[in-house]
Amino acid sequence: MAFPALLKASAEVIHPFASLYHKQKVELIPHLMCIQKLRTYVLLTTVLNVTRLRSHVPDIGESSDSLFFIYNYLIMPFPTTNATQELPAVNQILASVGQAPVTTLDQTNPDVAIAYDTLLQVSREVQAEGWSFNIETEYEDQTNSDKEYVIPNNMLQVDLSSSDNTYSTKNVVRRNGKLYDKYNHTHEITDTGSEEIKLDVVWKYDWVDLPVPIQDYIVSRAAAIVSSRIVGDGQQYQILQQKEMQTRAIALEYECNQGDYTFFGHPVNNNYYKSYQPYHALSR
Repeated sequence: MAFPALLKASAEVIHPFASLYHKQKVELIPHLMCIQKLRTYVLLTTVLNVTRLRSHVPDIGESSDSLFFIYNYLIMPFPTTNATQELPAVNQILASVGQAPVTTLDQTNPDVAIAYDTLLQVSREVQAEGWSFNIETEYEDQTNSDKEYVIPNNMLQVDLSSSDNTYSTKNVVRRNGKLYDKYNHTHEITDTGSEEIKLDVVWKYDWVDLPVPIQDYIVSRAAAIVSSRIVGDGQQYQILQQKEMQTRAIALEYECNQGDYTFFGHPVNNNYYKSYQPYHALSR
């Protein structure tokens, strides 16, 4: 069965916007399928409707056209809006495992897809640790009209501000996409709707907003993971792990310098301690 005909028949089964596909066919796919939520919906719907799809297209079987459609437009990941900025990082990962660089994030290439997915995964994991660049204390926001706080997608960690005694009788966690008070057993965080609250937040930033030492660490860690997934060479994996440890040490040095940490402790967002510097005594 020809690919356009298969595309039309598949769209009738798996997508509510089938009429749009009929008019635009292949040209419309990249614009619609790049939406991550839509891609997830289509993938799940396809899995649930395999039997129905085969009833519409009897010869779907194991044909190359069928596999091409499902693989390219449903299964493979699609680049984000920062794909251009993430391309150099993906090429670094590919070079680390002995693969040739690419000019675009072509998701039909399995190696590129694995490298790109791993980059996004590791970026999220590393940022979730909480660093000086993405930790924000006493962040002010509002609850909704139901006295609940719906957590945005770019918040990796969130808690009521520890510096505000107002929340001393609350112990919140994430549940059903909202803050949930375990102590009072309710999603209601405030006494009235649309009330201001203070939060301690760990944010998830796009690739272009990450500090260079953090980017280097993420790339090195992702390269080691990709090596284990694609190549499987134990010696190469050990070399990449050593590189990962080196870049993590540099990232931690950046964190110590940027965070102005001291074992004496200091109030949030303040540092009153200035270490002794001998040249002050010598200059008198």
